[in-house]
Amino acid sequence: MQTEHNFILLYIDPGTGSMLFTVVLGLLGTVVFFFRGLILKLKSMAGGAKGKRVNSDKLPIVIYSDHKRYWNVFKPICDEFERRKQKIVYMTQSDDDPVLNAGYEYIEGRYIGAGNRGFSVLNLLNAGIVFSTTPGLDVLQWKRSKYVDRYIHIFHGASNASFYKMFGIDYYDSVLISGEFQRDVIRKLESLRNLPEKKIGYSGIPYMDDMVRRLEGVKHEANQKPLVLLAPSWGPNSILVKYGEEFIDALVATGYTIVIRPHPQSYTADKAVLERLKKTYPDTDSLSWNSDNDNFDILERSDIMISDYSGVILDYTLVFDKPVIYTAPDFDRSTLDCAWLDEIPWVLRTLPKIGHELSEKDLKSIKSVIDECLNSDRYEKGRDEVRDEVWLCRGTGAVSTVDYIMREYEELENLK
Repeated sequence: MQTEHNFILLYIDPGTGSMLFTVVLGLLGTVVFFFRGLILKLKSMAGGAKGKRVNSDKLPIVIYSDHKRYWNVFKPICDEFERRKQKIVYMTQSDDDPVLNAGYEYIEGRYIGAGNRGFSVLNLLNAGIVFSTTPGLDVLQWKRSKYVDRYIHIFHGASNASFYKMFGIDYYDSVLISGEFQRDVIRKLESLRNLPEKKIGYSGIPYMDDMVRRLEGVKHEANQKPLVLLAPSWGPNSILVKYGEEFIDALVATGYTIVIRPHPQSYTADKAVLERLKKTYPDTDSLSWNSDNDNFDILERSDIMISDYSGVILDYTLVFDKPVIYTAPDFDRSTLDCAWLDEIPWVLRTLPKIGHELSEKDLKSIKSVIDECLNSDRYEKGRDEVRDEVWLCRGTGAVSTVDYIMREYEELENLK
């Protein structure tokens, strides 16, 4: 009993642990900042005006990625930096991130550690610009470093700016957008929260530009029978969690080739569900599971996609110009930025323009729904409208993005 009691005393719950980590990191940061400031002050006193302008430890431009799945977002941007021979540091929290073996000359890949280990690096970072698709800056563990001059955000897909967890991009200095509707949402949230206006630039969607270029070099081979891609989101309202076996059984009954591609986050958040479903439905000639880091091949090979509210729907329709079927989005908005706005989020307004909404009662006749979508052109006009709305700078996204970052960097240099 005494030993058991000691174990209880030593136990720290995850929430308390996270809080303690933040406190310890804050104290560490204060000490580090104090000594850094002291060193810089001494250098300045020794070197006069020149010493004030020089900080040899400062990284000019840093890209931060919290997971390797965002490599497709950053690769075309890295390629453009490489083309310009501009040195940057790419910090990742995945030890198998493709950037680490990309073979660049001017882009240095660094694994900074997962979880709190990585945040401890970021929170004490000394850099001119940090560029990232990760929301939550200065909200949870990821804090603004006193030695970073500017933080720039880019969305990781064609999306609404209010679908992040609350305060997702509030504390960035700049946001790169791909559509004017994103600007409207950002400004409304800033007004409601009494925040200073962020700088807004135009990035387009570089990874979708890259997909278009790749698609131009592919000779599409027609499937003998329709290939249906099931690519849902993750969490309690995703198709695999909500409907599971019932949905897969209905798809198998069509006689078509079925490929199931779970959202990468499902392998963590829905692990038990995926393990059960994979055991029940092992790979066969007519049904298979896909987890490729690069989804281009399966998007190109499939004839139609079924999803819920996953962002891959827009990649599929806007790049590959193919039909989609989606289940009605049903999720808790109370923790999202859109909860602050008295309007239907752009994504939810857009889905009916580009695809067919599947109700639960339609499961029994899903084959006829698939056939109707495959043989109809009713959504072509909607796809064209959405492309124009969400995909500015089409074809020049990476150039536009790097142009903006370099203008910000040059402005910082001129202030020295």
